[in-house]
Amino acid sequence: MPPRPPRPRPVDPPTEVIPRVEDEDDYDDDYYDDDDYYDDEDDKPAPPPDSFARKAVRGFGEALITMGLVVLLFVVYEVYVTDLLSAEKQEEATAALDSEWGSNTVTPPPSDPNRQNKLTLIEGKAFAKMYIPIFGNDWKFSVVEGTTDKHLEIGPGHYKDTAQPGEPGNFAIAGHRVGKGAPFNDLDLLQSCNAVVVQTQTQWFVYRVLPMSNEVAGWASNPKSKDPACAGVAPLSTTHGDAYAKTVGQEIVVPTQGEVIAPIPHQVNTTVPPDKQARLLTLTTCHPRFSDRQRLIVHAIETKSYPVADGFVPPEMTEG
Repeated sequence: MPPRPPRPRPVDPPTEVIPRVEDEDDYDDDYYDDDDYYDDEDDKPAPPPDSFARKAVRGFGEALITMGLVVLLFVVYEVYVTDLLSAEKQEEATAALDSEWGSNTVTPPPSDPNRQNKLTLIEGKAFAKMYIPIFGNDWKFSVVEGTTDKHLEIGPGHYKDTAQPGEPGNFAIAGHRVGKGAPFNDLDLLQSCNAVVVQTQTQWFVYRVLPMSNEVAGWASNPKSKDPACAGVAPLSTTHGDAYAKTVGQEIVVPTQGEVIAPIPHQVNTTVPPDKQARLLTLTTCHPRFSDRQRLIVHAIETKSYPVADGFVPPEMTEG
């Protein structure tokens, strides 16, 4: 066979040259020299310097914020932190009192109900326990001798030189309403005939809140007066004379009115023989809450007493 002719070779297309991308440096500098390219902020005028008034307002605002934070921290400390510190001190005082009562020989109560064994009161030391059943089973505090800030950080404090529990006269106790344990926080909620129970090593004393000022006039016809819980409760002016006309269940006074804890409240120059005096309990605290501008006062009268005995709890303790 004759030889085949050679096959034609394919022809490659011409190579396309891609134009080189110019570097940034190759751009026209004139483009960047255009002032419109740059941020407009460069064209803004500089702010005027702060005036004295502007600085004063800014400083005053910062001071108010700082003061607000300080006040907030102070409130948190007074309301919460001091409660924790006082609770610890109250526990220590109660433990010491329980230990003393457990180790001492109990002196039997006097046979004459008009007489009462004198307690040995030591400043800053607990000598009795107080319960307000209407506030619940967990409301209980040991009462210490003295009413200074140091004493009231522990718990309710007994006014020196006022009567002892169960004695004729006025057994007066002070307590904080906010912070530092706040034992008397709800004192304003007490109503006439509510019980306040005080326990010493040998005796239980039951005091009941006196009729309120708006109940005195019509107490005899008040259905509450027939309630068994109100037995022994009546306006003192009808049972102990006009000297007690101002002594009612609750009152608000100014701090300078110390006569509310006198043996006969509001009567500092009146002499009444002890056997004619009512056996009162007076509780005092600040009013209103978060203020010491006034004092809230609650007066109660002793209606019953029981000797301390193993396992015995006064029935009044269940009235909560």
